[in-house]
Amino acid sequence: MAGELEHTSKSDLTRSTRSTTSASVARSVVRPIRTVAILAAVGALVTAIALPALVTGTPASAGASPATAQQLAAHNAQSIVVASEATQAPSTREQFTATTPDEIAQKKAAEEAKALEAAKAAALASASAMTASVRSSMPSIAQPGQVIYPMVAGSYTLSDGFGAARSGRSHMGQDFAAPVGTPIYAIADGCVTISQGGYGGYGETIEISHPALSASGALSTLYGHMSYRAVSAGQCVTAGQYLGDVGATGWVSGSCLHFEVLINNTEIDPLAWLEANVL
Repeated sequence: MAGELEHTSKSDLTRSTRSTTSASVARSVVRPIRTVAILAAVGALVTAIALPALVTGTPASAGASPATAQQLAAHNAQSIVVASEATQAPSTREQFTATTPDEIAQKKAAEEAKALEAAKAAALASASAMTASVRSSMPSIAQPGQVIYPMVAGSYTLSDGFGAARSGRSHMGQDFAAPVGTPIYAIADGCVTISQGGYGGYGETIEISHPALSASGALSTLYGHMSYRAVSAGQCVTAGQYLGDVGATGWVSGSCLHFEVLINNTEIDPLAWLEANVL
């Protein structure tokens, strides 16, 4: 019995010794692993803190003091403010000040209509210039020395005559109402003394002296409210030569030719003079 107890005690002692040895070995293995894990965690934390500062920081110039974390933070904050201001700069690609889709559509429609009107005006001006060029080469509708009406019969309607009431004055000529662009001709041989735009209330105006029709050379004729003038001052013309087109320039309410006959710069009844002198 004592032998069995001794054997049992020895066995228990052996197992206890083995357990203690295994625990010691396990602890000796776990301790270095735990140390390595702690060091790795600390290293990762240091790297995470230092890396952004290294990336965003400005390289120091030679001999300059290293930038502190506060300086780098201030520098980065300033950069962010500048970027924010840049994004708020107004765009210059669009000129619309409207804020709703309907207002933008109306603005675009108005600009398109304006562009269309400008194109039409340019086309009309081009056509008018071409027509004037063709008319400038038209042959005379009268013989030298002949006296004629300033417009072809059937192309006009007589409207306000000589002496018609005007605001504070009398009408000093004869109006030949006609559409803009209707041709106007010299009533007789002569030389152009005036050819200019904005001639008082007459607008585009031509005046011609006719020495052959007056012994003293004092007779002249005036053509006002024209839209186009084909002759220049100093140029001599013959009876029936194309002078320009009917217009509505100057002080006038509709398109017409304002025609005057003057003797010594005094207006006389032009229709009566034409009726007495047209051959």
